[in-house]
Amino acid sequence: MSRIHLVVGAGVVGSALAQLLAEDGKEVVIVTRSGVGPNHKNIKRVASDVCDCEKLLEIAPSAVAIYNCANPPYHRWAQEWPPMASSFLTYAEKTGAVLVTCSNLYGYGPVDVAMSESLPLIASGVNGKVRAQMWLDAKTLHDAGRIKATEVRGSDYICAGEQSRVGSRVIPKILAGKSVQVLGDIDIKHTWTYPLDVARLMKIVAENSNAWGKAWHVPSNEPKTQREVITELATEARVKTPKISSVPNVIWNVLAIFNPLMRALKETAYQMERSYILDESAARKTFGMQPTSWSQILKEVVADRKSTRLNSSHTDISRMPSSA
Repeated sequence: MSRIHLVVGAGVVGSALAQLLAEDGKEVVIVTRSGVGPNHKNIKRVASDVCDCEKLLEIAPSAVAIYNCANPPYHRWAQEWPPMASSFLTYAEKTGAVLVTCSNLYGYGPVDVAMSESLPLIASGVNGKVRAQMWLDAKTLHDAGRIKATEVRGSDYICAGEQSRVGSRVIPKILAGKSVQVLGDIDIKHTWTYPLDVARLMKIVAENSNAWGKAWHVPSNEPKTQREVITELATEARVKTPKISSVPNVIWNVLAIFNPLMRALKETAYQMERSYILDESAARKTFGMQPTSWSQILKEVVADRKSTRLNSSHTDISRMPSSA
């Protein structure tokens, strides 16, 4: 029986997941196009085209689980996700591996209630439809008994890197004592998810057959406004709270004309223009999982950002991805 855990993607979630599995004594193969990934004696890093299921089968003819932590360019989801998703479904069917997908909340579309897993996937935007269809396809095959599948959904990430609204462009400005400009309303409540908690939940659901065939929301802390997040990050960093403003819609619209990423982000602008609250009580109750404490998250995010020593002048709003 295979003991391999196949992780696809070495972004903030994929790397954290591979590390968690390896530290638990699991045999991990992490696959990316470039062959990057964390260093650990239990982790094997492989470069490959993950859209080619035959190549995945050559790398790992069998596996306990395949974890989809891939992160294609945000504005190319419609082109790049379908072939990848198809490859992972085929792999899961041929090997019997549990397919565990790292996803987000786009599939729900605009809502006026706290988002629970029971909400219908009725997004009308391109990216929302792509993510919704990925789960619907996996659920159909699961319900038919052809694969074992589950999905983990988190809100916007709070972390130090480019996969966060506050990571690569906001925190450097806070640390430099510069003013901060964000997308959307500064003072509405928004759920923030810690990537490590996403990885923790993915590991849990892969090993729990009662989790299969369902989607699960990642346990996250109490919602915070963008102003609160920035203020608390500044406090943790022991610097003065910066001046905070919102990018005017007219500027966002102009940027969207020339920048495909900013154009794609307009589809989900509603996420930062109204309360965006995640109901993640099901995972808490079912698995007894609690989120990493907010104070610990702040400490780790600030410490991680300081340790990277990245030049904040190389970051700009047009590069900012969205995780929710």
